[in-house]
Amino acid sequence: MSTPRAVRIPRSGTPSGGSPGAHPLSGSLDVPPRESDRRPNVAGSQRAIRLAILFLVALAALFAAFLLYDRGAPGGASSPAANGILVLSLIFIVFAVGGFLFTVTPAPRSVEVAPDGVVVVGRWGRRVSLPPLALLKLRVVRKYPANWLATADVELVELWSDGMPPRNYLVESGLFAGSTSEALRP
Repeated sequence: MSTPRAVRIPRSGTPSGGSPGAHPLSGSLDVPPRESDRRPNVAGSQRAIRLAILFLVALAALFAAFLLYDRGAPGGASSPAANGILVLSLIFIVFAVGGFLFTVTPAPRSVEVAPDGVVVVGRWGRRVSLPPLALLKLRVVRKYPANWLATADVELVELWSDGMPPRNYLVESGLFAGSTSEALRP
């Protein structure tokens, strides 16, 4: 039985077998790294998730109240299919899933800003490519101050550009800094 041996990993700027500054997967060709600014949407995600949890708790309390009323009412001890508890349970599940998705989906995980365009990384991993930040027009639809739902200010913004339909996102204030802002519609 041998003793474990330390493994040495080179930490210099030269990947094994390449020249200084070469990308490790590109052989000897110098590939400049793409300069991208990744901006996480922390406060927007916090607000969306906490609001969805609040919705689910209120819906569950309402469902529990209906169940208690049904069990306490005369004739409430009948089978669940006969008195509508099964239908009420299915409606609860549909509202819970639909409400959670409706509340959380507009808050993207992050925004990646590069010189050639902006990529919005959605809540479920979907990546939406947008024009460069300077070409995007932004309108703040609603501002939410920092409170127990989010640690920083959050904005519901509408983004659009020439030839692109408007998109709405729930984001932390300043996430799309550098875009052209327009006044709020009356």
